[in-house]
Amino acid sequence: MLIPIRCFTCGALIADKQEEFDSKVREGEDPGKVLTSLKVTRYCCRSILLSSADVIDQVLPYYESLAERRSEFSTE
Repeated sequence: MLIPIRCFTCGALIADKQEEFDSKVREGEDPGKVLTSLKVTRYCCRSILLSSADVIDQVLPYYESLAERRSEFSTE
């Protein structure tokens, strides 16, 4: 998942904390406590880390079907 390197609002560096945040949340820890342990205290930075979603898995099937349709039309 791609997140911005710096927070849009305050400019703090947040991308270096993403991997550790994801791994700890996958292990079952509370996201709020993980962010606190990573010393992410500003709500603007916390919201970016909490709200980023990995949408590539949802978009990829549509892109692949579009590519197939284009190849069907170009061969005709």
